[in-house]
Amino acid sequence: MFNACGVITLTTDFGQQGPFVATMKGRILAHLPAARIIDVTHEVPVYWPAEAGFWLARAYSYFPSGSVHVAVVDPGVGTARDIIIVVAGGHAFLAPDNGLLAPVVARSDSPAIFRLDTPKAIARFKLPVPSATFHGRDIFAPIAAELAAGRAAPAELGTKTTDIVPSWVEEPAVTPDQVAGVIITIDHFGNLITNIDADLIRAFASPVVRTGGHTLPLRRTYGDVRPGEFLALVNSFGVIEIARAEQSAAEALGLGRGAPVTISSR
Repeated sequence: MFNACGVITLTTDFGQQGPFVATMKGRILAHLPAARIIDVTHEVPVYWPAEAGFWLARAYSYFPSGSVHVAVVDPGVGTARDIIIVVAGGHAFLAPDNGLLAPVVARSDSPAIFRLDTPKAIARFKLPVPSATFHGRDIFAPIAAELAAGRAAPAELGTKTTDIVPSWVEEPAVTPDQVAGVIITIDHFGNLITNIDADLIRAFASPVVRTGGHTLPLRRTYGDVRPGEFLALVNSFGVIEIARAEQSAAEALGLGRGAPVTISSR
């Protein structure tokens, strides 16, 4: 069930240089002047939908039910790639079908997925001919506004499906003795954030985190070790993070996105 509340979030790889984010917001406001637009992030690594999906799947529940979440990391823009709308947990998600929304679908109990009939939507909302290189502004933004206004329901905009492009990053491998995942992103502080949810290691009595030849203890927070020491912890989004107190773990360890991480009992 989706009942629009007028909130629209934006997640992109556009960065802050140039007018790209602003013109998306302009198109939204042209269709829905009362829209409340929230930036999740525009600093997703370019052409890397996996990170956008990771953050969106873990951030959307902090927004009001009925929010519309637009995610545009779209290296296939202008090609035959599809656009999908996912309804999950009382929220609606609009993104290219390139694996970006696979984490949202995987973490939802009963998601509904619709493959957008783009020509029909363009005609219905009297949209100008879209640019071949900026569907975020010309297609995603106005359609998100129509969804957020409650003037269109996801089921009216396309055909229902269960077949979507999988995520570019596999879910962690879980055995009774070990969980194996990867570093999915690096934050502003140089913390290495994995795709391993804390729930996957609840059964481990004394979890030990291993990556890049290092073995790290699992602590509660950064201040539990001395400045400069390494640690692992469960971060505020409920995933395992590798950090260096008051310094950058990424720089010190020389690790980046895709580096393997394993967690096991001591």
